[in-house]
Amino acid sequence: MNPDITYDLLVLGGGPAGYAAAIRAGQLGKKAVVVEMERAGGTCLNWGCIPSKALLKSAEAYQNALAAEEFGISCGEVSFDFEKVISRSRNVADQMGGGIEFLFKKNKVDYVVGTGMVHTPGMVEIMEGEHSGTYLKADKILIATGCKARALDEIKVDGERIMTSREALVMKKQPASIAIMGAGAIGAEFAYFLNSFGTKVILLEMMPSILPVEDREISDALLKSFKSQGIDCRINTRVDDIKVQDDLVVIKVVSGEAEEVIEVESLLLAIGVVPNLDDALSPKLKLELNKGYLKVDENYQTSEKGIYAAGDIVGPPWLAHVATYRAIQAVNGMFGHSTPIPFDAFPGCTYCQPQVASIGSTEEKLKEEGLEYNVGKFPFAASGKAVAVNHSEGFVKVLVGKKYGEILGAHIIGSDATELITEYGLAMNMEATVDEIHGTIHAHPTMSEALAEAAAATQGEAIHI
Repeated sequence: MNPDITYDLLVLGGGPAGYAAAIRAGQLGKKAVVVEMERAGGTCLNWGCIPSKALLKSAEAYQNALAAEEFGISCGEVSFDFEKVISRSRNVADQMGGGIEFLFKKNKVDYVVGTGMVHTPGMVEIMEGEHSGTYLKADKILIATGCKARALDEIKVDGERIMTSREALVMKKQPASIAIMGAGAIGAEFAYFLNSFGTKVILLEMMPSILPVEDREISDALLKSFKSQGIDCRINTRVDDIKVQDDLVVIKVVSGEAEEVIEVESLLLAIGVVPNLDDALSPKLKLELNKGYLKVDENYQTSEKGIYAAGDIVGPPWLAHVATYRAIQAVNGMFGHSTPIPFDAFPGCTYCQPQVASIGSTEEKLKEEGLEYNVGKFPFAASGKAVAVNHSEGFVKVLVGKKYGEILGAHIIGSDATELITEYGLAMNMEATVDEIHGTIHAHPTMSEALAEAAAATQGEAIHI
């Protein structure tokens, strides 16, 4: 950090948007500085995407060990150490955080541990940390402070009885029972994780389906799978009252006309996120907001010239890969490297088992818009590779325009869904038709063959169903 120079770019926030923006600026030969109170990597790397995937991998490994007899392997008694499961996930996050710091050095990006407040365009005060009270100057400022978990005003998060995802990632002991309020990606992932290790899980969702943003057929398939795994899923259910006692949480839930009181050791709040602008803006600086999020133009500039924003702080979709994309687009634009390119197709992934991944429109949305389309589906039960590796649950579903065969949406539920979805993302980005997916030779045996078979199925030409 050098308070005596004027940086080309100052970034508030070191998450997927912030660190990517600074690194990109460094690649362009610009002098950049990142201000981040916590370790580089932000919520995603330290308290979200990465450590949660480490937990899910432990759950998957444990379940595979329990099923080892199906592969002709005898393991004897299989057990687990919950503290080690949590500890491993923290080690993974620490390792990746160190990697981001290395990339800062490689690209000559300065890194300040602290919080920053934007006073005026070009001026930021360091508010916390070793350099508190220092002012930094920059030609351009990018706000990438992200979001934080939504809590309930009337309920105190204590990390034991009441948790958000942040506290759940470092829970000191495994709860015997837990209610999870919200069945989006975070709620579904924690439901799978804890249920896999034997916690009694009640998943509460007020919408008519779990993973409400997904194609309904996919959501229904995951609901069926979760129920078969022993997860108590309650859809069309709202929480009316929560009472925290010394050793349990008492929750009143309502479904239709029926009321029920459930008692669990802990409650996990997975009810979304809120913008994180806490003390990032001087009271004298009035940036235009949209529902609490920073409003930006097509170049990611806020209502104040020279101040930009990218990532979750500009609103949905709240996805790390979208945040990175937006931030790189913003930096390329602000330094004249290229004009920001709007996007309308981004993958959404949920990493429970079976995994869920999608891109583009759902069938429900296409019906609402009155578009004519064909559907192609292929079950993994008909895939030789899926059966061989004991992952035959789920299917691929692709939606294509009836007249031209353009890919309107792709939806996958299955073991490797989050890896497979990229092929359809690339196809949509290249404006490929379903014929080009069908006409591409897919290696045999692979899970990816299901992508080609689903494409063929839109015209009744799938071979293996």
